[in-house]
Amino acid sequence: MEQRDTQRKRLPRDERERLILDEAIKFFAEVGFEGQTRALAERIGVTQPLLYRYFPDKETLIDRVFEEVYMKRWRPEWQSLLVDRSRPLRARLGQFYGEFCPDIFRPEWVRIFMYAGLKGEAINRRYLESVETNLLLPLCLELRHAHGLPSLEERPLDQREMTMAWALHGSIFHVAMRKWIYRLPLPDDLAETIETTLETFLNGCCVTLRGIFPEAKAAE
Repeated sequence: MEQRDTQRKRLPRDERERLILDEAIKFFAEVGFEGQTRALAERIGVTQPLLYRYFPDKETLIDRVFEEVYMKRWRPEWQSLLVDRSRPLRARLGQFYGEFCPDIFRPEWVRIFMYAGLKGEAINRRYLESVETNLLLPLCLELRHAHGLPSLEERPLDQREMTMAWALHGSIFHVAMRKWIYRLPLPDDLAETIETTLETFLNGCCVTLRGIFPEAKAAE
C-alpha cells in the first residue's frame, strides 16, 4: 500500500483526478450512492482529505460521475440524425439505437441509474429531462410528420404521444436491465432485437395515433 500511495502521489493533478473519477464510477456502480467517500478513498489508496482536494464534497463527485457516465456519452450529431427527413424514420431510429445502445449497455450506466432512482438523486431527473428534450420530443414530432398529422403549432403535444415515445425507449433500456440488473444473458443478435422492437413500435403507432387524432387519418 505504501508503495502504491507513493506512486500515486507523484501523478500529475489531471491524471490523479481522472483516476479518482474512474474509480468513483466503478464504486458507485457496485455499492450505490450510500457508499462513503472514506471507503472510496481507501479503495483508491489515498486519504479522504486528499480526495476532497479534487472533489470538495460527495455531491460534487456525484455530479461529475453524472456528467461522465450520462451527458458526455450523448453525441450532438444524434439530434441532427433524428430529424433528417431525407431518410425514413425507421432507418433513422435504427441507426440511432444501433449507436446509442453500446454506450448504455454497460454495468456502470445501468446500475448507477437504478441506484440513483431508488435514492431519489437529482441526476436521474436531470437525465430524464435531457432524454425528453433531445430524443422523445423530436421522436413525437417526427412521428406526426411521418403520418401527415398537425404540427405542434397547430395542435399541442398530447401526453399520450410522450407516453408512446417512452414505451419505445423503455423497451430498449429494458434489454440492458436484463443483463446488468437481472443477470440474464443478452440476446445473441442485439441489432435484430432493436429492429424487432422498432418494428413492433412503429406498427403500433398507427392505431395509437388514430386514437389521438380521430379527425385525421394516420398513414398505414
